[in-house]
Amino acid sequence: MIKINLLPQKKGAKRGAATIRGGRPSMSSLDTTGQTQFMAGVAALIAAGAIVFFVVHRPMMKERKDLEDTNNRLRVENATKRTALKDFENLKKLVAAAQERSDSIEKLVKAKAVPANLLHELGEILTPGHLPAMSADMAKRISDGPGGDPNKRFQLDWDPKHVWITSFIEKDGAFTLKGGAQSDPDVTQLAKRLQASVYFMDVTPKGGVRMSDRETGQQYYDFTITGKVVY
Repeated sequence: MIKINLLPQKKGAKRGAATIRGGRPSMSSLDTTGQTQFMAGVAALIAAGAIVFFVVHRPMMKERKDLEDTNNRLRVENATKRTALKDFENLKKLVAAAQERSDSIEKLVKAKAVPANLLHELGEILTPGHLPAMSADMAKRISDGPGGDPNKRFQLDWDPKHVWITSFIEKDGAFTLKGGAQSDPDVTQLAKRLQASVYFMDVTPKGGVRMSDRETGQQYYDFTITGKVVY
């Protein structure tokens, strides 16, 4: 009697399975290969990033910082120079004003028959912050207190640089002073100081005539003041 077993044999199946595994790569080997390639790719990207940082980005950052430092230094230097130039302009104005007063005084010194005390008094009147030589009675009359005379009072903070003297002629006790001023009130302030001085009397301003400088076109007042001198 012949028996035929139709059930699959387990051992044969195992061998077949073993054969299939031996002929194709397993999933575990594929995973290991993929991880290796991924890690290699990451390492390559890191290396490329490091090269870009040290070769390109870092030098650019250093150059930018150097430019910013240079820009800040130039900004400070420019601010310092602007301040210095501003002071220089102020000094130029002071020197020009001092030169004008010096020229006016020199013209007075060159004038003939003018006593030294009159020249000195004019120099004091034309100096900022200085007052004319006054008697006690006159000092009281120009003050704001009791006994003050508004007609004799003059402006204490007036700047004498607003006027300049072109000539001073004295003959037989009478004088004629000519010059220019920035405004007509400046002529009044000069005349009031001459009236208050012990060296002058009967001071009369003849008013300013508006003029225009030929070179600059600047407007100014040409004036004449007359009076008598007290020796």
